[in-house]
Amino acid sequence: MKLKSFRYLFSLIIIFFSSHTLSEDKIDIWNNKKDINKEENVQLNENPKNQETQLNSTQSIQALEKIQIQEGSEIQTDEQKVFGIYEPASFDFNLNMWSTTNAEDLRSSLKRLDKINLSKSSREILEAILFSFSYPPQGMTEKEFVDIKINWLINNDRTELIESFLKQNDQFESKSKAVQYLVDKNIASANIKEGCEKIGFIDAKIKDAYLEKFKIYCLIFNKKQPEAQLLLDLLREQKQSSKFYDDKINFLLGVTDKSSDKVNEKNLLNFYLSSITINNFKYEPSKKTKPEIWKYLNAANLIKLEDASDKKKLKELEIAANNNQLNKNKIFEIYKQIPFNLNILINAKNNYQTLNNDSDARALIYQKYLLSESNDTKIEYLFLLEELFKKADLINIYSKFLSNRIEEIGIENLPERYQEAALSRIVSDDDLLLGKVKYNDKIIHQSKILKYYVEGENKKKVQKDIDKIFKKISKNKKYFVSAKDLALADALVKDGFSLPTNFKYEELAKKFDVPKNLLKLIDNDQKAFLALKIVEIIGEDEPHELDPETIFFVTNLLNKMNLVKIRNKVINSALPLRT
Repeated sequence: MKLKSFRYLFSLIIIFFSSHTLSEDKIDIWNNKKDINKEENVQLNENPKNQETQLNSTQSIQALEKIQIQEGSEIQTDEQKVFGIYEPASFDFNLNMWSTTNAEDLRSSLKRLDKINLSKSSREILEAILFSFSYPPQGMTEKEFVDIKINWLINNDRTELIESFLKQNDQFESKSKAVQYLVDKNIASANIKEGCEKIGFIDAKIKDAYLEKFKIYCLIFNKKQPEAQLLLDLLREQKQSSKFYDDKINFLLGVTDKSSDKVNEKNLLNFYLSSITINNFKYEPSKKTKPEIWKYLNAANLIKLEDASDKKKLKELEIAANNNQLNKNKIFEIYKQIPFNLNILINAKNNYQTLNNDSDARALIYQKYLLSESNDTKIEYLFLLEELFKKADLINIYSKFLSNRIEEIGIENLPERYQEAALSRIVSDDDLLLGKVKYNDKIIHQSKILKYYVEGENKKKVQKDIDKIFKKISKNKKYFVSAKDLALADALVKDGFSLPTNFKYEELAKKFDVPKNLLKLIDNDQKAFLALKIVEIIGEDEPHELDPETIFFVTNLLNKMNLVKIRNKVINSALPLRT
């Protein structure tokens, strides 16, 4: 009994000292944003670790002082804790940003957003809303609110933000789920070293069998067998181990000299242990294979087609690649392995239709493309190959491949008759910068007045530009004041600038209706929910892709709700002329 107690004590000491502290990575939410209010000195792309005030979920709100819900009223929240990443004031929010919103409204809105392929700007605004420290909405528990945040991060593969959330929030019920996601992501990438570092997020208070098992393997991976054995004994005494796991770990510890050849797919850790303990490991994935196992098979280069004549297997792999389960480049590697005699290759353009198998036809044209020397014939075979992938409903395999090949050749190097079609095949990169701003003082919303928002220009200098540019434009009797002009004017008024008296802003603004249901949110002080509705409005578009009237009422609503940081992001995308 004394030996067992000593073993428990020593194990706990080992667990404590084996925890790793990870350095913080910079997380850039807003792209190309400059602070326009130098006095506040709050950056929109601020790393959480650089913020002046950090809110820690283990702190009681009493330690954060009393929070004002409405002027003149206070609440005592000794028991409540808040969870998040960003200081709410960095985005013009506060801890009570959800206090007047019903839980069901938040749930419904997030369900709708899940069905939208959000643009980069929409996603950044949503992350600012969801991950600012705050109390949950009315009718929602603390646990559900945290679960919503963690599930969103996992479903959207926001690894850096998950790590930041873990660093800033010591204890919450779904913590083990978040850590397991980080661990599995690194196993799936065949990056065990980094996966073992993520285990440092788990402390002695978290009891999760899966993570404990991985921790034991990490000790073996780092050649710390004695510590691994102690933790394994503790896991067994708690009846948290399994026959399969014991068999694999005993083999890796050197306790036994052989291991079972059984492949266990119950979870990624079991599958990984199977792959490293079985000689000449072979595994045939299927439609039922879990996504994380597919990723690991890709990363570890464990998917091979040893017999190129196995058309059934090749078809399965093509479908998997088309469904984003298998690395698409693997299909083209297999195509190169399929043998054709010289005569068939020479006359590929005539022979591909006579082949019995569709995959053989695609492989033949692909090989003919590789053998082509002129850009004229290369693009001809690339387009023919596109037709074959479309016909087989496998175009997802080919779209990016075609785009990359066209960019390698260069549009300018193609025959003129192909250039327009080739240009349309280039897949745009969502992360491309908007481009450099080009100021045009003949149009209000494109003028150098925008320097205040784009470059952080001095306020006095901007006021002089306003007086000068508005005066000049007022002389142009043919000038039409657009909705975008009014969006800029509205922001300028909000920020304390003076507009010329002959510019009838309020009269002009009456032409554009702001949705009454959104104005009602302002009346009810539903700041966070209004911002969420604006994310729904922007949706798949970047702000500059919205119609002018929508740009106006979006910025107008943000002004009314004092959400200046988000408004500035919309303005920076929607108004300037860029090259």
